[in-house]
Amino acid sequence: MSATPLPPPAQPPAPPGPDGAAALPPPPGTDMTGICFRDQLWLNTYPLDRNLVFDYFALSPFYDITCNNESLRSRQIHPLDMSHLTKMTGIEYLLTDVMEPHLFVIRKQRRESPEKSNAMLAYYILDGSIYQAPQLCNVFASRISRAMHHISKAFTVACSKLEKIGNVETESDAATSESKTQKEAIDVKELKRIDHILSSLKRKMPPAPPPPPFPEGYVPPSASEQEKAPDDMLASEALPPQIDPIIDQGPAKRPRFQ
Repeated sequence: MSATPLPPPAQPPAPPGPDGAAALPPPPGTDMTGICFRDQLWLNTYPLDRNLVFDYFALSPFYDITCNNESLRSRQIHPLDMSHLTKMTGIEYLLTDVMEPHLFVIRKQRRESPEKSNAMLAYYILDGSIYQAPQLCNVFASRISRAMHHISKAFTVACSKLEKIGNVETESDAATSESKTQKEAIDVKELKRIDHILSSLKRKMPPAPPPPPFPEGYVPPSASEQEKAPDDMLASEALPPQIDPIIDQGPAKRPRFQ
């Protein structure tokens, strides 16, 4: 890789602390996911591409000045030249993903040999703002905490709904039992009242007259004949009516004489 074409401007000094001394930023190895860095003056002066993005990243508090990339910068070598970084050991930064000019991903790792390196942290530059990517354990802890919060809230809402449903069912059951009791009491009272009216009318009305006598020569049917009578009536009803083939055919056709 070629050397950096344009030198970056000097990093502005940190604002003084409460005692007048300069406030030091937190060390780069700590959790700095709650802050971001953006230098609008630098972005207005230089293009943000793969050749200058590391110089822009070196201005942020996420940059560790003791890394191997800084050693290459002091020797006027591009800080992302892998032919030199693989020959060194220690902390280094590597540009892993690039989507110019919007997104750049930089990985911080510790190199132990030319073939072996252990990843430590990751940073991404999104539209000129630099952020530290959260670690996977923190992402899982945040998602699990959020899921537990929503589940607990859902159970609380469900319990309140169940209590209201139970109260409504209890009130409806009590109202139903009361209505049944009142209905039964009213039915018994009306029954007694009707019996009293019928008995009073029976006492007032004269007794029924005796049935008229049978005509002469009539012989009442015996018990066996009375039992067979319904069957004979059913059989007679089942049979189709007898139709006179002559009467029901309509008027006869008379021949026409010429």
